[in-house]
Amino acid sequence: MAQSSVISSKQTDYISPARRTTMGVVFLVMALTIWFGFVISTTSDALTTFVLYPGGSDVVVADLIFASRPILNILAFLCAGLGAYQLAKGFGKWTNTLLGVVAGLFIAAFLVWGSSGTSLNLAGLLKVAVVRAVPLTLGAFSGIFCERSGVFNIAIEGMMLTAAFCAALFGSLVNIWFGLFTAVLSGILLAYVLAVLSIKYKVNQIISGTVINIFATGITSFLSAKFLQRHSELNDSGRFTTWNIPGLSEIPFFGPILFSHNMFIYAMFIFTAVLTVLFFYTRWGLRTRAVGEHPKAADTLGINVNRTRYISVLIGGAMAGFAGAYFVLGSVGRFDEVMTAGRGFVGLAAMIFGNWNPIGSLGAGMLFGFADSLASKLAILKVPIPNKFLEMAPYLVTMIVLAGVVGRGQPPAAGGQPYEKE
Repeated sequence: MAQSSVISSKQTDYISPARRTTMGVVFLVMALTIWFGFVISTTSDALTTFVLYPGGSDVVVADLIFASRPILNILAFLCAGLGAYQLAKGFGKWTNTLLGVVAGLFIAAFLVWGSSGTSLNLAGLLKVAVVRAVPLTLGAFSGIFCERSGVFNIAIEGMMLTAAFCAALFGSLVNIWFGLFTAVLSGILLAYVLAVLSIKYKVNQIISGTVINIFATGITSFLSAKFLQRHSELNDSGRFTTWNIPGLSEIPFFGPILFSHNMFIYAMFIFTAVLTVLFFYTRWGLRTRAVGEHPKAADTLGINVNRTRYISVLIGGAMAGFAGAYFVLGSVGRFDEVMTAGRGFVGLAAMIFGNWNPIGSLGAGMLFGFADSLASKLAILKVPIPNKFLEMAPYLVTMIVLAGVVGRGQPPAAGGQPYEKE
């Protein structure tokens, strides 16, 4: 047993020479991009100003002002040094971690270069990134529940859109909490349709998910045009108020970014912890993962495969409904046609990038939210890069992950495969 553990550990730590070289080259390319793309185009007397106060707190932090070019050189040298070491010896199992570090250094260099000669509200940028990560991360959590049990769910977009409509309508008719309840309920109902089609009738799961997306887009657009646009009182649900966590929200810089939000942001962090424990430290999580990996073996051990999949898909639908409610009750306070704008699919990308893990999905959601937030700042910074390019970043990163450059994603082995009890 001990020998098997050692062998497994060695296999996990092993990085192929080709991949080690590829990562080293990537690090060096980033260093060269900083030098020839950022340093050369920055004048020697240029100053960068980072505003460290996003608002929402009584603790005001002074702006960070520094010379742009020396900092860019330091960041380039760090990337080059890490790349040289990666080519010479390699970081082994820490290669992916160092890739994240180098990517962070490159993003920092981009921000320094983009705001040289002007100012950038860095704290505000990060706060908006956290907010925009919410629907992506919650959508990823919905996908994890479904796909960990072996059911592909590309209907997250439709579930979120329907939930947003229900949140606006019933939140306006009754109150904001009833709007949240009906949003979650609508996600569960659509998830039940998906589960019946995929599990009972064994319909191709991609097709059944696509049908739900088309239905949700059509019905919400029709009802919105028919009722909500004609009767404004039916589309005025209001929003959950911002709650500053006492003490924590007063922490300089980090307080307003992390601890001055409404309930949806706090729920995202709580769900991350709860789902991590649920999937990897409980019997239910072990059984769910077993059903998604090897349903026949799970059935042999007495686990009801289809019932487990039904439960997981319904919980995933509830999570998608909660994510959809955010668009109305946590953001704008009203419903607009197709207001989810593809974020359900980006949530799936975050799930893949996070390797079907709640913590990884949160990190991916934050990354994609940061790209979305940064795209809106490019016009202000007058950076000669179209903001649509940054909006493509989540999809480009996902393709890179799927191509195995960052590391092979490990989807559940039985994902998308209906199970028939023998």
